[in-house]
Amino acid sequence: MAPLRIGVDAREILGNATGVGRYLGELLRRWTARADADTRRFVLFAPERLPAAFDADTLEVRVLPPAGPRLVAGHGRGTWWEQTSLRRAAARERLDVFFAPAYTAPLGLRVPLGVTIHDVSFAAHPEWFRPREGMRRRRLTARAASSAAVVFTDSEFSRGEIHRHFSVSPARIRVIAPGLAARAQALPHEPRDPLVLYAGSLFTRRRLPYLIAAFARAARDVPAARLAIVGDDRTWPRQDLRRVAAEAGVAARVDLLDYVSDEQLASLYARAAVFVFLSEYEGFGLTPLEALAAGVPIVVLDTPVAREVYGPAAVYVSRDTEETAAAIASLLVTPAAGAGTLQHAPDVLARYSWDGAADATLGELERIGGRRS
Repeated sequence: MAPLRIGVDAREILGNATGVGRYLGELLRRWTARADADTRRFVLFAPERLPAAFDADTLEVRVLPPAGPRLVAGHGRGTWWEQTSLRRAAARERLDVFFAPAYTAPLGLRVPLGVTIHDVSFAAHPEWFRPREGMRRRRLTARAASSAAVVFTDSEFSRGEIHRHFSVSPARIRVIAPGLAARAQALPHEPRDPLVLYAGSLFTRRRLPYLIAAFARAARDVPAARLAIVGDDRTWPRQDLRRVAAEAGVAARVDLLDYVSDEQLASLYARAAVFVFLSEYEGFGLTPLEALAAGVPIVVLDTPVAREVYGPAAVYVSRDTEETAAAIASLLVTPAAGAGTLQHAPDVLARYSWDGAADATLGELERIGGRRS
């Protein structure tokens, strides 16, 4: 039997991969390490050469430089590349199925499509996006969702949102939760530092100014406390967090780090006394789970998806800044205060496995490609 040929949009693993890039990377590493790996060929399409880590006998890489006069978002990696270079290249290949890991896909594919829609914040809250970007995301995601044989997503909450905003039948949506990266397994530094940590891309929905305000109030009781905010700034309207910290009187105690290596992030997890994630809207929310895996108590905004993902292993707070400040201060002043939620962490973390996610996703791709694994 000829190997099943699976096309993959591999843009997201270029550069300093975060979020979707890590998701795709974790899947590919497991797909190419399976005992039956030689029964498939993954054809990876990218506008640049891929990192050396993605060099395997079962991978075929097609480097497609940007074509045409228009270079849009992502320095030639954006919609124009997707709908021109990638679309033409995919049509030339003898593919059995195509996998798009990041919301959108080339229009008019002649093979079954599996697309992952991690969340639909751009449809649920268009005010958080530049008008043209939001419109582009909504239109292309809607087209991909309507044409896909299977839509992958990370949570039951997102399944409902995809159905509500894009009218996709729940029967065509497959919920497959992601796993945890090895970077979360660092040994803790004991005693932990009075460090409050946030990690993840900076989006307006994640309420970073409120986190800084809550930290400023909590830090009155802990003179040595510091706040580290790690992630690239994607806020809209743009938020000046340095100014926010200065106005709150804690500029010298807040570290804003655009990007850190896995080793540096593991060190932060190992040192932190509390992890805070005040997101109003997520499809999943992975970094609080990484914090739990490193033994860090987590404080999260009380939302349906947070309850689904973190269960009893989190301290839940409302949108009240004083309440959040009190939760942070309690964990800084009395480290044992986090023991009640941390005792539930092993059971919660056991739900999430990259091995399981890779197997389930590949099984669906093989199903729509006409082959049962």
